[in-house]
Amino acid sequence: MNIKSMDLNALRIFERVAATGSFTIAARHFHRAVSSVSRQIAGLEESIGQPLLYRHTRAVALTEAGLRYYKEVRGILEQLDLATEALVNPDPEPAGVLRINAPTAFGQRQIVPLLNEFQHRHPGISTELLLTDQIIDPVRQGLDITFRVGDLRDSSLIGRRLAPMNYVLAAAPSYLAANKAPAQPSDLVHHNCLLYQGEMGRQRWYFQAPDQTESTPFEVTGNLYSNDAESLVQAALLGQGLVLFPTWLIARELSVGALVPVLGNWRSEVMHGHRDLYVITPQRLIGVPKVSRFIEYVFEVTSPVPPWDRWHETD
Repeated sequence: MNIKSMDLNALRIFERVAATGSFTIAARHFHRAVSSVSRQIAGLEESIGQPLLYRHTRAVALTEAGLRYYKEVRGILEQLDLATEALVNPDPEPAGVLRINAPTAFGQRQIVPLLNEFQHRHPGISTELLLTDQIIDPVRQGLDITFRVGDLRDSSLIGRRLAPMNYVLAAAPSYLAANKAPAQPSDLVHHNCLLYQGEMGRQRWYFQAPDQTESTPFEVTGNLYSNDAESLVQAALLGQGLVLFPTWLIARELSVGALVPVLGNWRSEVMHGHRDLYVITPQRLIGVPKVSRFIEYVFEVTSPVPPWDRWHETD
């Protein structure tokens, strides 16, 4: 292995290609040409003496040796970045790049406003915000903080429950003026229900009466299905039909009366059981100032009740 021919830039480029599975994304990240990234990887493979990546038409994948090497390189680069950050910013004031992942609509509605205030408090922080509804590997993607709905199963991650997922069935006043509001979930068969349709398939709606211990699924239909929650909210605002969404998505519309809650005495969900919203971070980043300070801030703002669950409060 020709160690002397390796350089730090090549290792960083390899880490990004391996994490994203794309020469193009890595090139964009480093503001370089794809051909330059490709040459760096080829030079790294030549130095090591074995292939690290399988090249495909649309993507790249790690070889077995590449996967082992990636795990080691990623840890080394992270430690180097932390050491550099500690040296450059010895002050306890957090600084550096904070890499955050969240579901698309939650990120747009809730994380962007949180970041706005947090970065005003800590101007040394810059943020890379990755919004996607796909579940991705926070460690492999090099993420510092991930917001996720559901239980945490990966032992290499530390998760804290942020808030419950509280759902509200709602419609615009114009829709309810033209259609008698349902008195119970079975009445929804006569209504236009606007349904989210994602990787898990088309949404089902579950309801639980105050005197019940289990939720019951109800088959509902409508004339609009979408994998984009914001589009369904807009359709509901136009009076097209009913939506069932978490409060963090429609709190603003509920607070000003643009959407009106329906079947308020029933607890609603989009799957069996009750889910929570979690903040997760890799174990090795616990105590890193930029990470710990942001997590502290998020819990400060959302305790004891998240701002999106205060929509019914009046001044």
